[in-house]
Amino acid sequence: MPDDETPIPEPPQPLRLGYHQQLEALGTKVTRLFALVSEAVAAANDALMTDDTEALAAVRAGESTIDELMVQLEADIERVLLLQAPVAGELRWILSLIRIVPELERSGDLAEHIAKRAGTGLAAELSPAARGQLERMGSVAVHLWRQAADAFADRDPAAGRRLEASDDELDDLHTALTTELLSSGLTPAAAADATLVARFYERLGDHAVHITTRVSNAVA
Repeated sequence: MPDDETPIPEPPQPLRLGYHQQLEALGTKVTRLFALVSEAVAAANDALMTDDTEALAAVRAGESTIDELMVQLEADIERVLLLQAPVAGELRWILSLIRIVPELERSGDLAEHIAKRAGTGLAAELSPAARGQLERMGSVAVHLWRQAADAFADRDPAAGRRLEASDDELDDLHTALTTELLSSGLTPAAAADATLVARFYERLGDHAVHITTRVSNAVA
């Protein structure tokens, strides 16, 4: 019989290898989610500003893929937690995924809400100032989401702070556009739609910052 000082053997290597492959697979799927949301935000912006209903169809198809991938991820994460019992840094990382995946899904929904205005002629009804502000909001939101996707892929611990500056611009644009809409003489329906779209962009910026901050904290 071994005495009390006998070292506890390491788990069989194949088990640890399989565990780390599962963690990598989770990261790959979340990276794919980031890419899909970034693409959806860009496509929604194009659909809105060009009144392109074909772009709307593409955003809707992408949203279906986002929903399917989210369901897969939730099942995968639950499996890892139940079967592998991760601890320390690995547990912190998985918990961060649990928190950011629903925000990714909600961000895809927001992109679809924006794209739904394609074909309504909303952009053409806006004053030049309002149209420019809305277009800039879309560009900033796209930039934020591309930064967020890069930050996740790179496991960047400083990205959250960098995104806050771009989000501040989005908040300022939201305020300026709201003021412009109140004085531009739009029909009530168009003003309400434009106000909603501006709010959707502002929320997209918030989600991008929240998600990236969670990632940064998990890898710090």
